Amino acid sequence: MTLRNDSAEIEGYVNAVGRESRPLRDKDGYFVEVIQPGAFARALQRGRREMLLNHDETRVLGTEGDNLELHEDGVGLFARACVTDPEAIDKAKKRELRGWSFGFIPLQERWVEVDGMRRRYVEDMDLREVSILDMRKLPAYAATSVLTRDVEGSDAPVEYRTMDVQNVDVLETREEQIDYSPYTSVIDELKR
Repeated sequence: MTLRNDSAEIEGYVNAVGRESRPLRDKDGYFVEVIQPGAFARALQRGRREMLLNHDETRVLGTEGDNLELHEDGVGLFARACVTDPEAIDKAKKRELRGWSFGFIPLQERWVEVDGMRRRYVEDMDLREVSILDMRKLPAYAATSVLTRDVEGSDAPVEYRTMDVQNVDVLETREEQIDYSPYTSVIDELKR
């Protein structure tokens, strides 16, 4: 990887649609989530988003229409940004960017239970932001990718799709008691 001192192009898939997240936790326990194909495309028709570092609203790295491009294709939500933030460039040089995440408010979703695990299918959303993650955060979806190279970059609670390296984010959603004992090994692994 070769980067210039004053800028870096960062691109990759923020999320692969139709794939399950890692187990997430809300006040009712664990669940997995799937962003349905077309959900990002619909969201991108509404408003502009920013690219943040680790969901930190004070760390804006890009703005859609300026140095940030977002689109949904057959794989998922793809992002490309020309970043001039010195800390982000340094992290890219050190290969300390580990993935992408996004913040959203669900507009249309459905829940089902399969083999004792709740599954949430997000069909439409208000996409608030995308974030590049450093080593302090873990993407909630395994299918994210970060590539870097040279260049001359509501009132409802926003849900973030990252996990702290040591903790799983707690999200507020619905009430239902489910037996998660078949998933204890996965849950224990996430807590480490």
